[in-house]
Amino acid sequence: MSPEPIELAAALGRFDQLWSPRVVTTVNDYDVRIAKVAGEHVWHAHDDTDEFFLVLDGELRIALRVGADGGQREVVLPTGAVFVVPRGVEHRPSAPGGASILMFEPSGTSSVGDRHEAVPEHVDATTGHPLAP
Repeated sequence: MSPEPIELAAALGRFDQLWSPRVVTTVNDYDVRIAKVAGEHVWHAHDDTDEFFLVLDGELRIALRVGADGGQREVVLPTGAVFVVPRGVEHRPSAPGGASILMFEPSGTSSVGDRHEAVPEHVDATTGHPLAP
């Protein structure tokens, strides 16, 4: 945890990797993570935790699998919008035009969840990287 305020735009300027979250700080046992995203992530689910998203810049889309028949719906989040994916719900974030996001989730939570499809090279399966100074 930094003893000084962290300016999120400057923190986002410290890395270029997509779908590779950085831990900005922690609150109790939760990570506050930021990430740059573009294109599609991977279908995945977090069995034991909700996942909070805040769009800092751009637009994030989150496809959700709903119902017993595996139907889908999509949530569109413009800059400044928040959304929580409930635990156990399969989802796939995407950002066709690119976006910067903030996520809030328990420390140690994998970026590809507990269940996921094959992870492509452009997605970093991680519990979050430290934010470089």
